[in-house]
Amino acid sequence: MLQTPSGGAGHGTAATDSGLMSIGTVLNVLRDEFPEVTISKIRFLESEGLIEPQRTPSGYRKFSERDVERLGHVLRMQRDHYLPLKVIREHLDAMERGEAAALPTVGRQRDGETVLEVPEGPTAVRIGRDELLAAAEIGEKELAEWESYGLVTPLPDGAYDAEAVTVAALVVELGRFGIEPRHLRAMKAAADREAGLVDQVVAPLKRHRNPQTRAHAEARTKELAGLTVKLHAALVQTALGVRLP
Repeated sequence: MLQTPSGGAGHGTAATDSGLMSIGTVLNVLRDEFPEVTISKIRFLESEGLIEPQRTPSGYRKFSERDVERLGHVLRMQRDHYLPLKVIREHLDAMERGEAAALPTVGRQRDGETVLEVPEGPTAVRIGRDELLAAAEIGEKELAEWESYGLVTPLPDGAYDAEAVTVAALVVELGRFGIEPRHLRAMKAAADREAGLVDQVVAPLKRHRNPQTRAHAEARTKELAGLTVKLHAALVQTALGVRLP
């Protein structure tokens, strides 16, 4: 359960007397459970209709405890259940209407095999170029540079996968330490090699005639991706001689 700060006299990012919080305070509250969350991520979730914070006359966002709780639910369902935002939004809206909506699942067991359950209709989250620029708070020049290094890649129709927002936020954060996009080409190359290894493992499942087996390939890909990310993080920490929380 997220613990939000109590109301009281505010100092910059502190809660106001009305109990509303600035985006900086919300970020601090969420980071206890979600260390990777960023302001850009919160703004992106707002742009996707997951939350609707109030606005001051000057245009600043002010979040209620309900907003923070809802953000926590969204981030938790993304992290623990790999659910797309469209499914999460529909689930939370159903709960707020008082409907006993069961949490969607990405898979279930059938005869010892995990079967991916894909909700009906398109669920992949995609954003336009303008939305990505706004979420990352960058300009066309920066985005073009990132694309030239392969850090973000538009889809054939010019839109972007929602994961591009996470990549963009991390590139911005690293830039604050003087790490430029050109320095990240090695990371991109390593990620491509790791993805190639995973693809090599799951390729036989993807080509299988049985549709259930092909669906299983997606679940297996997610599992392997999670393991490779953990291994990569552990290797980096070992090389640097540090341990992250």
